[in-house]
Amino acid sequence: MTLDLGRLMDRSEEIWESSILPSLSDFIEIKALSPLFEPNWAEMGELDATIELFCEWLDDQGIEGMSYEKHRIGELSPVLIVTIEGTGPGEVIFYSHLDKQPSKPELWSEGLHPLKAVRRDPWLYGRGSVDDGYGGYLCATSVRLLQEAGAPHPRCTMIIETCEESGSFDLPPYLEAHSERLGNPDMVVVLDSGGPDYDHIWMTEALRGLVSGTLSVKVSHEGIHSGNSGGSIPSSFRIQRILLDRVEDSSSGKVTIPEMHVEIPEEVRENAISLRDIVGDSIWEQFPTVDTLRQASETTEDMIVAMNWEPTLSIIGADGIPSVQDAGNVLRTNTDLKLSFRIPPGVDSEYATARAKEILEKDPPYGAEVTFTPDSCSDGFHAPPLDGPISEAINEASMELTGLPPLATWTGGTIPFMAMMQGKYPEAMFLCTGTSGPGNNAHGPDEKLHIPSSKRLTVALSATIAAISENL
Repeated sequence: MTLDLGRLMDRSEEIWESSILPSLSDFIEIKALSPLFEPNWAEMGELDATIELFCEWLDDQGIEGMSYEKHRIGELSPVLIVTIEGTGPGEVIFYSHLDKQPSKPELWSEGLHPLKAVRRDPWLYGRGSVDDGYGGYLCATSVRLLQEAGAPHPRCTMIIETCEESGSFDLPPYLEAHSERLGNPDMVVVLDSGGPDYDHIWMTEALRGLVSGTLSVKVSHEGIHSGNSGGSIPSSFRIQRILLDRVEDSSSGKVTIPEMHVEIPEEVRENAISLRDIVGDSIWEQFPTVDTLRQASETTEDMIVAMNWEPTLSIIGADGIPSVQDAGNVLRTNTDLKLSFRIPPGVDSEYATARAKEILEKDPPYGAEVTFTPDSCSDGFHAPPLDGPISEAINEASMELTGLPPLATWTGGTIPFMAMMQGKYPEAMFLCTGTSGPGNNAHGPDEKLHIPSSKRLTVALSATIAAISENL
């Protein structure tokens, strides 16, 4: 059956405007912090509220053969599983998540707030808009469009979790418990990614993994006058600097833990040059840096490789350090730093975590109390590119909808689900895509969703899953 993509695009516009954007705006108003950031998430009920809101939206969509059920195993964060019976051969699993990162409202621009949906075309602002509230809406609508067009589609199962921003540590028991319901997919579709621009449809072939934890240094049991202690007691901050030098070269930013590196294939560097030729300086220009800042890499292609295939360290939080306004002349008892390593595909995250702990805790400088407490780790993901009829369907849809071919890229972020599913379904095709792009600022202030590309991707996804039924 030949799909009328123009007609599907018209319907996508209508559904997004009349249905998706209003419900997504309500979703933005729910704080819904991931369990790692809100230990009392169960009592607050906000993760459950996001699932209830999405289910209310599903009830109004008129999707035939659909059923859903919220699951809760013990004290784990909840998961929603939605099943849409197929009208053609094949099986597809859709994935997205509803939990969010924390944010500071004072950092958002005037007139914006993380828990207030604001539309300023082409954007919808608000925490969780692009990461990853829109994902479930887009996937369900892609199936609805096919049903309205009378086109056969495979059996579709949506799994929507509420622990992704914490590293998906609650997800594996659900995948095991509901393995039979998830079936044996021909394709796994993940809507939590994007690309370097909003003109193309982007497919993510690789994702970095993650190792994170808290490095704690304690030197005393109470604060001491810095005049009395300076020169006798080593500061916890200086010891932190010594320890960080063990895992990162501060002059280059190179992570010095060998187990966090992989050999980078030559084809990766060649693809980086191709991406450079397409996107130019836009990758660097998307970042809201100060005017005088220079990029860490010498060339754009080196930056693309470093962002996706090399390990990096970010210090994303600190305890034991008062604000500048409240700081007294006191040698502090302790300094705690939250370390976040991004690791390339192919690195064993659990082993990398163990090595980081060993390196940081061994022979503490000056005999200080030093501990590294891991809180999450996830492997990276690398899948071969799509080919055959599925690739042709995506290409044809992209050319008609955007006038440009779809492009493959890598993403420096982490989606733990991808590595989990690749291990569980090694023969399945993987389509990791989305409408994240320059300036969307996921996890940061002024997070926003690009509405036009989201509407287009809905139709492109419809064409892709229809091709599965047509070619099996």
